[in-house]
Amino acid sequence: MEQLFLIIHVFVALGLIGFVLMQKSEGGGTGFGGSSGSMTGMMSSRSKATFLTRITTYLAAAFIVTSLTLAVLASRASDHSISLIDKMVEQEEVIPTAPTVPVAE
Repeated sequence: MEQLFLIIHVFVALGLIGFVLMQKSEGGGTGFGGSSGSMTGMMSSRSKATFLTRITTYLAAAFIVTSLTLAVLASRASDHSISLIDKMVEQEEVIPTAPTVPVAE
């Protein structure tokens, strides 16, 4: 089950990266899907931006959901019976104290 969510998570992450790179860069950066004009016959510039934004939003939501699902699955697989601090205390050696000398009255 965990492997299935991990595979889905990787594909969602790659899709998210791809769709973010295809969007037009508003800051003059290196957006690959900027004004290339490759989709002028199929979609207008505005509808293309709306479509890419919508798909990016859905992929981001799916990324968050798969991340949380993987975190829950990982926490269920771990051992919750002993906390990390209790494990460290058990492994730590007890420091011997100095012997006490009886005081003569």
